[in-house]
Amino acid sequence: MSVYASTSGRMINFCIEHENIKPDLKGYESWLSDVVAQHKRNISQLTYILSSDQEILELNRSYLNHDFYTDVLTFELGEDEEIIGDIFISLDRVKENAEEEGFTFEEELRRVMIHGVLHLLGYDDSTEKERKEMRDLEDRALEMFHVKQ
Repeated sequence: MSVYASTSGRMINFCIEHENIKPDLKGYESWLSDVVAQHKRNISQLTYILSSDQEILELNRSYLNHDFYTDVLTFELGEDEEIIGDIFISLDRVKENAEEEGFTFEEELRRVMIHGVLHLLGYDDSTEKERKEMRDLEDRALEMFHVKQ
């Protein structure tokens, strides 16, 4: 397991638990903080756990009673205005989805990462209208990443 802990005073941590996939997360902490700030919120404690299909499937079964693979699971741990949560991402799903959709792995990883943050900000994607709003917000957040680089 690789852990990249925040050194800038922001509380974003990245735990890479996948055996074969080790993404470069340079610039992600600042970008994620900027996206959250744009929504007039702050991050108190945010942890990304980047792992495998099997680990995410086990979480999906245990906590949500879902017996299928998914790319991201978001767990909100706080109830105040501060963002506190854990976001679990299957790097296997991200890789497969990127190939199917014609994106790079890094583009798809950023989309999934911001998708989890948007859930912590209170956005949902249960209906078609909500999914469209979520996709629009993801697109805007992804544009912010490219501007910062």
